[in-house]
Amino acid sequence: MCDHCKEYGIGRRDLLKIGAVSLVALGLGGLSRQARAAEGAPTALTPDEALAQLKAGNQRYVDHPELCSIDLAKQRGAVAGHQAPWATIISCADSRVPPELIFGGHGVGEIFVARNAGNLVDTATLGTVEYGAAVLGSPLIVVLAHTSCGAVKAACDVVSKNATYPGSIGPMIEPILPAAIAMRKDTGDFVDNTARESARRTAKRVSAASTLIAGLAGAGKVKITAAIYDLQTGMVSYLD
Repeated sequence: MCDHCKEYGIGRRDLLKIGAVSLVALGLGGLSRQARAAEGAPTALTPDEALAQLKAGNQRYVDHPELCSIDLAKQRGAVAGHQAPWATIISCADSRVPPELIFGGHGVGEIFVARNAGNLVDTATLGTVEYGAAVLGSPLIVVLAHTSCGAVKAACDVVSKNATYPGSIGPMIEPILPAAIAMRKDTGDFVDNTARESARRTAKRVSAASTLIAGLAGAGKVKITAAIYDLQTGMVSYLD
């Protein structure tokens, strides 16, 4: 963590409480012990503690946007041998929504991130999330939407204007269409309402599509939530 953040009482030890958690405790008997051992000890943060860290980090980002000056060389050396991220973020690929920054200026080794247009869950993303939770021990999964999302707007235009898109763009945004259809007649901003609804549906799909994640969530080892980032204010609002 950066020196500036430490002035506000947030030290690296608060963010990375490393503790030994066994495969049996995580309910991951099907995973190889070698896979776990190769990564080192996972974080000791609970799902709720990890969520509190993200909320506090985003508040710092909003209140003190001048931070951070991160000692990346020091952090790089500290995590070169293994990683123990304490949160997994499924984020949009939008260049204005870098999770490491909007959650408080985190450096390397703290947040496990999967990014794609529209913050969706395909096979590759689901596998990434499973790896973060089951192998690395990340206790929190956040599906992070954002306002004025281009992928969501494209899906809304398909629903409201019969728009079409070239190449792989059309198939890519197909998973957003049910949310757009559901939100089409709601009051408020069509695109932002759809972004929220799509994030909620995607969060539900994570556990529905993965028995591994569902098992961890059922055991209280992993928390799954949806959120939306406001491009104007910098605030992250949780949708549960």
